[in-house]
Amino acid sequence: MAAKLPVVLCWHMHQPEYRDPRDGVFQQPWTYLHAIKDYVDMAAHLERWPAARAVVNFVPILLEQLEDYVKQIDAYRRDGNVSELRDPLLIGLIRPGDLQGEARVELARALMRAQRERLVERFAPFARLVHATESLLEHEHAADYLSDRLLADLAVWYHLAWSGETLRQDDPLIRGMLEREGGFEADEREALLIRIGELTGSVFGRYRRLAEAGQVELSMTPYAHPIMPLLLDLRAGTESEPSDPQPDRAEYPQGEERVRYHIEHGLAVFERFFGRRPAGCWPSEGAISEATLSLLDEYGFEWTASGGQVLNNSLNHARQTLHCPHRVFRHGERDLRLFFRDDGLSDRIGFDYQNWHADDAVLDLCNHLVSIAETCDHLGAEHPVVPIILDGENAWEHYPDNGFWLLDGLYKRLSDHPALELVTFGETLEREPETVELKSLVAGSWVYGNLTTWIGEPAKNRAWEWLVDARQAYLEAEAGGQWGPEVAGRNAQQLAVCEGSDWFWWFGDENPADAVRDFDRLFRLQLRRLYELIERPAPAALDMPVCEPVAGEGQVEAGGVMRRGRA
Repeated sequence: MAAKLPVVLCWHMHQPEYRDPRDGVFQQPWTYLHAIKDYVDMAAHLERWPAARAVVNFVPILLEQLEDYVKQIDAYRRDGNVSELRDPLLIGLIRPGDLQGEARVELARALMRAQRERLVERFAPFARLVHATESLLEHEHAADYLSDRLLADLAVWYHLAWSGETLRQDDPLIRGMLEREGGFEADEREALLIRIGELTGSVFGRYRRLAEAGQVELSMTPYAHPIMPLLLDLRAGTESEPSDPQPDRAEYPQGEERVRYHIEHGLAVFERFFGRRPAGCWPSEGAISEATLSLLDEYGFEWTASGGQVLNNSLNHARQTLHCPHRVFRHGERDLRLFFRDDGLSDRIGFDYQNWHADDAVLDLCNHLVSIAETCDHLGAEHPVVPIILDGENAWEHYPDNGFWLLDGLYKRLSDHPALELVTFGETLEREPETVELKSLVAGSWVYGNLTTWIGEPAKNRAWEWLVDARQAYLEAEAGGQWGPEVAGRNAQQLAVCEGSDWFWWFGDENPADAVRDFDRLFRLQLRRLYELIERPAPAALDMPVCEPVAGEGQVEAGGVMRRGRA
């Protein structure tokens, strides 16, 4: 082989909007929990191996929520007022006695929502607390038996289990607490809360420094993670699945205007946090269409990416190399390049290696990459590149030690491999590679190469119909001409939240019942708030669930938070 094979590791960081739009109270804690478990760990691995390279993609609405947590905890630290905290788990950590009745039961249940094998059973004191709490919750008057001490210790251990492995190894406060059985006093719990705020706040600076050092390329997803092809054309899913049932509404009103909002507002938020404009855009769920690419090209993005199955569909299953940049068209002097994810290798990291020994997994992945390099060399490919793109946060709770040994071994091996090199998408384009022209593109995503995860089933279609109706009501209210700039901005942001992809992801019998209920309730809550803001009556249908979970269903891989690229 004449040169090393370039490999791009692209980690996607995403959480949807969890705040109640009326009072800002977080309905789910996953944003800050992933910050202390995954965002800090992923930065630490790169800091440990400075020769490694990666692309890290952030969703702007995630960045805003991280900032919100930092402000809450800073305000509490300054004033000592627990009312500054707007997450029940944080209140439960420092003041479990403030919660009474059913709120205590809800807290106890929330403090056990963790991967049982890797996050609970690993820590004997935590496992004992969980087992004891489960027994108490079987009692008719469980709230009367859930003591403040039990809830306080359970809350501490929950946060210790959700801490990143690099913190468990190196952070003095967390290491000290891990050596304890329980009996954590109020000042110790407060110290842990303050540390959570510091760690969450460190995310922005750590990734910014990695980017400034040239080790990381930061990219973004449009503001609230919308499925852009469907906003632009509600029938885009039929390009790959023509027989799927579709919503009764034929189009999303003025969808292009909304996609532009997500791109423009997302860019503004991203630049505020990182001080730079991203060259690349990982579209929400890798969902693209020709119309989507046209807009990304217009906004000056240099690259975007999607799933390998999208390329397969677009070529009508004809053989063509996956491992090279592509483009569909040109616009003026711009030239948007399109990379396609190696679904097989990405899914190996996301799903398969979690039960392997880390050394074997690293060797297996490198062997696959070397085989690809040899194939590309045999075919005479001048500028091959292998994109490995996956969720940067949800996979690791299914690995021992939060994936520490796999990630550490992978960065170590690829930092000094004789046939492979880690690069970013930006570095790939700087080498001016030959680009393969696609005559056309079939709309799809990284999930199976189609859009069926978000449309084409009864509950998903019903949710789209409700969203289309809300958008139409929004346009009618806006036409009244009574909105000033502040009101218009507030309303546009609320609509953007309603347009996020996650609501549609979770509707369907294949998902866990508790997740379906949570996201169903949040979706209807966000839509109701939108109607309130635009001063239009909310439809009575919003009183009923979009999707009723089916008992016995929901046995999806990884709890439904991730999907494979191939069906």
